[in-house]
Amino acid sequence: MKKSMLGIIDVTMYPGELGKLSAHRSPAAIPFAGRYRLVDFIISNMVNSGIQSVAIFPPSPSRSLMDHLGSGKEWDLNRKRDGLFFFPSLSKDGQLSRLDEHRDYFERSQQKYVLVSNCTTVANMDFTPALDRFINQECDLLEITHKGKSAEMYIISLPLLMEIIDNRYETGYKSVKDAAEDEKSPYTRCKYEYDGLLKCIKTINDYYQTSMNLLEKEKWSQLFNEFQPIFTKVKDEPPTKYIDGSQVTNSMIANGCNIEGEVNHSIIFRAVYIGKESIIQNSIVMQKSKIGNNCVLEHVILDKDVVVGDGVVLRGTAEEPLVVKKGSVVENAVTSS
Repeated sequence: MKKSMLGIIDVTMYPGELGKLSAHRSPAAIPFAGRYRLVDFIISNMVNSGIQSVAIFPPSPSRSLMDHLGSGKEWDLNRKRDGLFFFPSLSKDGQLSRLDEHRDYFERSQQKYVLVSNCTTVANMDFTPALDRFINQECDLLEITHKGKSAEMYIISLPLLMEIIDNRYETGYKSVKDAAEDEKSPYTRCKYEYDGLLKCIKTINDYYQTSMNLLEKEKWSQLFNEFQPIFTKVKDEPPTKYIDGSQVTNSMIANGCNIEGEVNHSIIFRAVYIGKESIIQNSIVMQKSKIGNNCVLEHVILDKDVVVGDGVVLRGTAEEPLVVKKGSVVENAVTSS
């Protein structure tokens, strides 16, 4: 069973809009939860489910994604047989055409089944029960759902996938999703309802709310546990320094930070500096950002390498967090409109 399924992550099929966070990187490579990238969750779920061959179809730009994943070592996918594969595609004619460009990968594969997934679903999920349902109910196509809605993950047999690819011009299907949603399809369609924590990140608000929810112990423990770990690229950083007078409550602080101010209900990534008398509340600060003295940040998402000058006030709202793009230098107050 464990070697019977291969994984496809089609990053080019991303349906959402993440604005400034995806302006210079693939949505799959967006930092999340202090030390991870969004793609870490689906790859870790695949590996924890026994999948040993994962094919990624990256978009442009994809440098940050490829740099993060590398050879796949952190996910035990740097192997002589199977492993992690990147398949850039020039086709703009849909997912099935992109898969067809690399059909030799599928023809060489020894696996009988295929899991086709999006790249930004945050969950800790074992796909084995879904595969069991697919086999036992003799499905042609199985759609994984959550709270009755599609999780945009599908299981299909490898021969049928190749058939759908070959017949795409006759059927008009552009993707596996099209075949799964077509009520007039000749294929037997089944569903598998997943009842754990799952969120497909499609908007800035999705990203912000899902991140903030992880500050609740119950939701954190649903996503991170020792039995099905979420793997990521390891970064060596010294411990965070908490200077006299600093204060941190109900927050997630990564390694390598220097905290001199106050942090409340926030997520702080690696190597962040927070100056004296500054107050960070309900915010996300990504790696290597620097916040000066006497600043106030509320409902803010700072991307990587942002510099905030002394005395600057940045305010968004829980419904519309203020996003500051990567590498910005902010010297004046900003509020979300």
